[in-house]
Amino acid sequence: MTTTLDHPAGVAAETARFVAVVRTADPSTPVPTCPGWTMTDLVRHAGSVQRWFTVLLRQRLQEPPRSREVDLRLPELPEGYPDWLAEAAAQAGAEFAAADLDAPMWAWGADQHARFWVRRMLFETLVHRVDAELALGLHPEIDPVLAADGVSEFLVNLPFAAVFAPNTALLRGADRSIRFTRTDGDGDWLVRLRPDGFGLDPQGADASADVSADVTVRGTAADLLLFLYGRLDRAADRFEVAGDDELLAHWVANSAF
Repeated sequence: MTTTLDHPAGVAAETARFVAVVRTADPSTPVPTCPGWTMTDLVRHAGSVQRWFTVLLRQRLQEPPRSREVDLRLPELPEGYPDWLAEAAAQAGAEFAAADLDAPMWAWGADQHARFWVRRMLFETLVHRVDAELALGLHPEIDPVLAADGVSEFLVNLPFAAVFAPNTALLRGADRSIRFTRTDGDGDWLVRLRPDGFGLDPQGADASADVSADVTVRGTAADLLLFLYGRLDRAADRFEVAGDDELLAHWVANSAF
């Protein structure tokens, strides 16, 4: 799927929502969707990722980085983390404005351009904003168009994630397929598992829409996004699942990153 979304604006908007959620929260609040983490851990992770990606963009790397050392300037007290996260987004935004986001650049995923890191930052931030809201008993809302873009971004890049998500190497099969179908708009993603790996159907959504799959998951774009990130169970009543549940369980067990 192509997208005309403004990913830099999305990073700013999602970070602002994230900051607003955590500003009045108890920093020690557990985050069930990130086992073992508190709210402070969640915000520290999100802000650290933003700062790391910003450094990568500033350096315009053309090969994998040799170090991940970044001056994080962590707050002394947990109460300082919301403002620290907001500062990370401001620094990222300044780099987005200064950079040619269409310039060639090393990336671990499919898109070898600077824009890869902006889009990746957006969905890292969005999912962790959702984590914070769930931890506080809130009901997260995700723009459907943005969610559909997030589904595409996840599925396009997952085949390249084995370096830090080694279980993805187990996503193989003898011509097996999994379909994710959006019920609240256009969106159909067919993933093929082959003996040598997996990936989205190279024919694209339009060409594969009528091709049968071994298992199909139907849900809204937002719910599909949260399913792919392990925030919703496949047994949730939000989904219609048809076909080989063992294959879907295999996907769930090995697709996390």
